[in-house]
Amino acid sequence: MNDTRLIHQVGVGALEWLHAHRDGFRLELDVDPEVGFLERFKPVGELALICKVLFREGVAGSRQSALARQLIDHVWCHTLDGGRMLVRGQRTEPLSPIPFEVYLPFRELGYSSPEAERAFRLNQRLDSFAALEMSPVRRLGLSAFQRRFGLPPRPPEADLVGATWLGRAPEPWTVEGHIAYDITHTVFHLTDWGENPEGLPAGVADYLATWLPVWLDDWLDLRRWDLLGELLVVDACLPHPTFDERAWEGFAAAQQPDGAMPAVRTMPQGEPDEVFDIVYHPTLVAAFASVLATSRALTRLARTPS
Repeated sequence: MNDTRLIHQVGVGALEWLHAHRDGFRLELDVDPEVGFLERFKPVGELALICKVLFREGVAGSRQSALARQLIDHVWCHTLDGGRMLVRGQRTEPLSPIPFEVYLPFRELGYSSPEAERAFRLNQRLDSFAALEMSPVRRLGLSAFQRRFGLPPRPPEADLVGATWLGRAPEPWTVEGHIAYDITHTVFHLTDWGENPEGLPAGVADYLATWLPVWLDDWLDLRRWDLLGELLVVDACLPHPTFDERAWEGFAAAQQPDGAMPAVRTMPQGEPDEVFDIVYHPTLVAAFASVLATSRALTRLARTPS
């Protein structure tokens, strides 16, 4: 990919849309706990993760940075009520890792809730917390978050890589949607969301270098924009990113004039809240892919002899 402007503009548009629709990051306070009070925390946590990447990489313009800060302030102060909603969520479901996973990127961005932290430290000492049954990639992510928080990972991340689909490096033609998302998140956790590409074991990096271009072609042809965006992030996490030109051009062409990114094929129709719930994730992914790929491309350019 020779033109980083196209990659950068995808992120600019995505952040503009997310900021304009910031009220979509909402909780449902009166929902029955049995049907999932914590479900609506997921978009908030994902937003915090992406904003952390944006500030960390330092390639966003001043307007992008200002919009990201306004977004994260809004969800911390209004959606999470200064962290009080995380405390409520932890009390509602004491063994759920979701409040902890949502809180960590906010903490890394300078926000804090001592009451929430006390609850996390207490609950995570329980044997029941360590015994929670979850997929290997989810357990890997939780261990990575525990390490970043300063808690002992239970179990250590190195003990979990081999249990993931990607860690086993199976037949690449068997990849389908759910497996592909597991692949992308295994990479995100091993590299701390792109901060540490060296966190990928050499064998995993080699496997991805061989087969990721094929998967990019597949998901581009299927017009699965959400998954294609995550795979473009994976590419930027590799020791030698390809910045696949065809994939990036197709991804950018799918983005709407207002910056929204459809999840699959074209934009959905419906009530604004319903559309937000479908579109926020691929749009966040577009911002993530753009920031990380722009940063890696500029780094490569700086190292290229003139």
